[in-house]
Amino acid sequence: MNKAELIDAIAAETHMTKADSGRALDAFLNATTKSLKKGEKLTLVGFGTFSVTKRPARVGRNPQTGKAIKIAAKKVAKFKAGATLAKVVNK
Repeated sequence: MNKAELIDAIAAETHMTKADSGRALDAFLNATTKSLKKGEKLTLVGFGTFSVTKRPARVGRNPQTGKAIKIAAKKVAKFKAGATLAKVVNK
């Protein structure tokens, strides 16, 4: 499912217009992005938790040459499915 299909699904489920559904989805994505950028967690009970994790710097290998390369430390977004979502997916 892509963003346009998700907007269509939201519009069908909520009986909102596609334009309103698109704005609602964009508002959710913006709020989620801002929260993660601040280093906060976003928890949707039953669905899951979005968080930010720090990856330390490490040494990797160039697969073509085998030469060691330095990989910089960085922050990555992470999602952990909640119990209800995990149960539905595994049925």
